[in-house]
Amino acid sequence: MRRYNFMRPLLLLAVAYFVYNAVSSLCILAFKMTPEEAGNYAFMAMMISVVIAFTRLRRSQMKGRKPPGQS
Repeated sequence: MRRYNFMRPLLLLAVAYFVYNAVSSLCILAFKMTPEEAGNYAFMAMMISVVIAFTRLRRSQMKGRKPPGQS
């Protein structure tokens, strides 16, 4: 656990929170949706954005790592 990075999970949570709120507000205000329907679209957008953020974070983490067997 000595190499665990606490910022990555916090960054994923922040991305999820802000995307959910932004999409929900946009759907309600701009497209005149009901809050339930806007919440469904916001949840889908949140899941997609978290997967994209996770893959980008994981890719940058793997670039810095040495291949197994090398010192």
